[in-house]
Amino acid sequence: MSELDAYDYDLPKELIAQEPLAVRSDARLLVVNRARGSWEHLHIRDLPELLVSGDALVINDTKVVPARLIGKRSVSQGKWEGLFLSVTEEGFWRILCKTRGHQKPGDQIVLINRRAKEDVRLRLIEQQEGGQWLVYPETEEPAWDLLARVGRVPLPHYIRGGEMTDDDRTRYQTIYAREPGSAAAPTAGLHFTDELMRKLIDGGVTPVRVTLHVGLDTFRPIKVDKLDEHVMHTEFCRIDEAAVDRIRTLRAAGGRCIAVGTTACRTLETAAQSGELEPFEGPTDLFLRPGRKFNVVDGLLTNFHLPRSTLLVLVRTFSGDDLMRRVYEEAVAKKYRFFSYGDAMLIL
Repeated sequence: MSELDAYDYDLPKELIAQEPLAVRSDARLLVVNRARGSWEHLHIRDLPELLVSGDALVINDTKVVPARLIGKRSVSQGKWEGLFLSVTEEGFWRILCKTRGHQKPGDQIVLINRRAKEDVRLRLIEQQEGGQWLVYPETEEPAWDLLARVGRVPLPHYIRGGEMTDDDRTRYQTIYAREPGSAAAPTAGLHFTDELMRKLIDGGVTPVRVTLHVGLDTFRPIKVDKLDEHVMHTEFCRIDEAAVDRIRTLRAAGGRCIAVGTTACRTLETAAQSGELEPFEGPTDLFLRPGRKFNVVDGLLTNFHLPRSTLLVLVRTFSGDDLMRRVYEEAVAKKYRFFSYGDAMLIL
């Protein structure tokens, strides 16, 4: 039996949420008490009664980029699909792409915009590690402006086969997103509304911003038999000195550090690997798994995660393995909605 088999579970397909709720805060919330090994069934809108004055609510302010690219090869007219990853200082793009046949440096791709019209051309420059390509967009237009026109929201495959609708452009984005760079949303944050955030602040809860740009590898299943053999993907994250000072001050006064999502959790724990929370900016490949200590996160708001994923490993490590097994069984039995557009749990 593989070590990863313990992180598998049966999920009826109909429990994978395909659409967001009309009102974000109407999502169900399974509140888990680690100390008592118990849980109760509430809603996201109940958060102002669950969090208390002096708590720090750590949110990831990354912004999802419309990174999915559709096009055709200029010579063969063959279908082409790509995913924008980043832009270099020189103006080149790093992308993942796939097409039938062999791609080589110098090939040109004609991007198709969302109105199904031919748009800017990309020229393939160099293939790099991990299947990435360095490409040059033949335009002086800023990358974010061009992506806003030709890019699609890169929905996970389990939502409508990855095909976006116009509503996804706003719904697959948190209300506090401001730093472009993610290929996927920090989904625990999708539940917040302006009204809910105001109620939390009025109740003395302090929002604290961090940034982690989410890569698509975050959804990919672990392929090895042992957790310590898994090579974790690298993502950029940042927490500045002001955020660190606020969290330190609030915790010193008895407040809790509540991470909104596994991305905020990984950012905090990356910055606290010395045992003390410090400012940090740079790449992280932190894999929070059994044996790892959580130095600063006291509570975690998170959605329900895919089987055999690093995110499920993180949550079960934080909450206690046996408890979280039973919580997931309860969520399935009570027909909670799973994954990115689904319901959530608050682990305290």
